[in-house]
Amino acid sequence: MKVLRLPAVLARVGISRSTLWRLIKAHSFPKPIRLGGRSVGWIEAEIDDWILSRARAEGNGK
Repeated sequence: MKVLRLPAVLARVGISRSTLWRLIKAHSFPKPIRLGGRSVGWIEAEIDDWILSRARAEGNGK
């Protein structure tokens, strides 16, 4: 299991920081996990699943 930090998540999904937090607030994106006092990260597999679900919803998935 790999944990991705914010810059890696933004680069991987291709959205802005504000859009990411808006999607999290709307429960449309995986929630981050606490790594320490002020640091968070995302489980790589959850991000991959989210990308695939978006592709399928748009009719671009297999």
